[in-house]
Amino acid sequence: MTIHRHVKLFRNGRNQAVRIPREFELPGEDAVMRREGDRLIIEPAPPKSLLALLAELPDLDEDFGPIDDAAPDPVTL
Repeated sequence: MTIHRHVKLFRNGRNQAVRIPREFELPGEDAVMRREGDRLIIEPAPPKSLLALLAELPDLDEDFGPIDDAAPDPVTL
């Protein structure tokens, strides 16, 4: 089922903008826009890679105690 809604365009400084109605809200804070002929397509930005996400996390201020690293059990092949 396709939902249609008439929206107004307006100026925000030198940019043209459109308010996105609640029923069309996208998740997250970033989006990707592309033009296909006369159409503008706005989609949620793909998730960042795990490495990019981990790089944004704050450092841990916790000291971890020593970890007992026992020798592995013998394996017979």
